[in-house]
Amino acid sequence: MGPINYPAVFLGALAFFAVGAVWYSLLFGKAWQKLAGLSEDQIRGANMPMIFGLCFVAELVISWMLGHQIARTSPPAHVIMMFALGFAGALMIPAIAINYLFQRKPLKLFLIDSGHFLVGMAAMGAVHLAFY
Repeated sequence: MGPINYPAVFLGALAFFAVGAVWYSLLFGKAWQKLAGLSEDQIRGANMPMIFGLCFVAELVISWMLGHQIARTSPPAHVIMMFALGFAGALMIPAIAINYLFQRKPLKLFLIDSGHFLVGMAAMGAVHLAFY
């Protein structure tokens, strides 16, 4: 059992955040906004520093948990990506699915959001792997 690699935790969260920035602006911004039912006024009127700050804190928690798992199990290198993608595919995306089913959210919105979690976790895992 080794120590948690805190630079990897921070940079892993930053990688996830960067994926989100590209995902929800250049790639799927307008489609996501429409499917989420958010008007331009709602987007402009939001407290974006608070939203982005809390989002980054949540991503730090996720990255810390991944770092904790890596530190406590000392896995072979390839297993780090299995952990990251497993967190996304077996925990995060099913949790989104449960909420979206009960909230009657459109499938396209689920695909955009779950895709973000999958790609974001892959980026985070790659950072942790690079620091391993």
